[in-house]
Amino acid sequence: MINPLLSIIIPHYNGCHHLTTCFNALRAQTYPCLEIILADNGSTDDSVALTRRDFPEVKILELGRNLGLTGAINRGIELAQGEVIIPLNNDTEVAPGWAQAVVDALHAHPEAGIVACKMLLFDQRDTFHSAGDGFGVDGIPINRGVWQKDTGQFDQDVYIFGGCGGAVAYRREMLADIGLFDEEMFMYLEDVDLNWRAQLAGYRVVFAPQAVVYHQLSATGGGVIASFYTGRNTLFVLVKDLPGSVFRRHWPAIVGAQLKIAVDALRAWRGEAARARLRGQLAGLWGLPRWLAKRKSVQQKKRVDDTYLESLLTH
Repeated sequence: MINPLLSIIIPHYNGCHHLTTCFNALRAQTYPCLEIILADNGSTDDSVALTRRDFPEVKILELGRNLGLTGAINRGIELAQGEVIIPLNNDTEVAPGWAQAVVDALHAHPEAGIVACKMLLFDQRDTFHSAGDGFGVDGIPINRGVWQKDTGQFDQDVYIFGGCGGAVAYRREMLADIGLFDEEMFMYLEDVDLNWRAQLAGYRVVFAPQAVVYHQLSATGGGVIASFYTGRNTLFVLVKDLPGSVFRRHWPAIVGAQLKIAVDALRAWRGEAARARLRGQLAGLWGLPRWLAKRKSVQQKKRVDDTYLESLLTH
């Protein structure tokens, strides 16, 4: 694979003020083979006009309505021409060597289906948002290194559980095998779902510490919306993706973690975010029969042994 085309898909809704920073950073990339797609979920601000006027190299996919993060990225993938698909948050600024570092990691690790980037805080550029994703034995996803100062403590890591969906690279051939984002998830934990599906199917995830991205954390999400979808989609991931061997071994911690979240939300009932998290859990329980049906097709693609899957978990 020599100089593969990277298709960068930016799911977007009414975040015009972020686009100039994001697009200028992509213009400054040292790697030449980029395709940039703005997947616009029916924005009512000047996002499309600004992009068309100031960044004519960007392909604009006008979806006309809000299909969520998952729907926007999936429609972008359908349009994309690249061998490598990179969802990228609109509230990011990638370092000049970011794309080249992604390509270097793919060249070095042909067994990898996913490359996780080093995501640092936009306003505290020595502090992690994510050094890739982990997954706890209690069933809770983990942003590796979140809030820690970056002292190089993760730079020697190679294989990890997953990539954070704010800036992550996927081989197109892997997506053709395991499927695209699950659009029923809409937003939040859609990347965790895909990480699990990739790992079950035998694709490795590598961490590329030179692929640096600065992220304005929760600039286009968070709050009540995040609480609801996190509460709901955590249950969906557990039901759809978690291998039976992992659940049988760790079910007390998994169930206990969900009960603790519910109890904490009840105690903080006056808080809007707490109520949203509890509503999300209830919505997750209501949807379990449908997600159990999805589980069968996911688990049928399992190509790795239980010892390997256990090794992915953070204790």
